[in-house]
This record gives sequence, structure tokens and C-alpha cells, in this order.
Amino acid sequence: MQAKKSEQEYKKLLSPEAFYVCREHGTEAPFSGKYYDYKGEGIYRCVCCEAPLFESGAKFDSGTGWPSYFESIEGAIKEIKDMSHGMIRIEVRCNNCDAHLGHVFEDGPEPTGLRYCINSVCLEFEEA
Repeated sequence: MQAKKSEQEYKKLLSPEAFYVCREHGTEAPFSGKYYDYKGEGIYRCVCCEAPLFESGAKFDSGTGWPSYFESIEGAIKEIKDMSHGMIRIEVRCNNCDAHLGHVFEDGPEPTGLRYCINSVCLEFEEA
């Protein structure tokens, strides 16, 4: 698994929307992604580098229109303070390739109380 590619390599690898979200810190429209209501069992991986990010057992319906998880796979995510758009949020990125994935909020369910709000376009799903 290669950790980081050049921006040109990512442009060839990713769809225009995935490049915009993952590499340029964009956001997909709510309720538009293929995984927001997906119920399969397995692992969600980074679309840029295939690193495992979330297990399906940690996914829950947050009602926000984006896939939401109460925890990530240990060591998979790094958190960055995001002060864009007049807000203070915590951005989450793939710890392996630095892809922007979404944000984490402290309004999720037990046992963690966290809600990782992730763009579907940043993910690939691997069935168990």
C-alpha cells in the first residue's frame, strides 16, 4: 500500500468528485453518496490508498445524509483543527495518505459519543 502519490497520480486514479473531496477538502452533497444508507458488513477503506478506516459494526444512522461511525479503526485517522467556513471543527484525514475524509463531532452514540461524518466518495467497501 503506497502511502502518498503525486497530485497527478491522484487525478488519474480518482473520479473528479473524489479528487475534489479527498485532495481539495471538498464535501459531497448530503444524501447523495452511495454509503450513507448502506447496510453491508465489512470494512470501509480509503479510496486513495485502500487503508482500512472503519468497520461496519461502528456505522450508525445519524440522519445527516453522510455515512457516520462512532469509532474508527485504531490508528487509521488523524485529526486536524479546521477553522474554515467561520466554524471550528475537527477534520479527519486518512493517517496513511492524508486524504480528507470529513469531520468528527461529539454528538454520536455510546460507547464513544463521537460521530465521524464521512463523505461516501472517500470510501470503498470490502465485504466481510
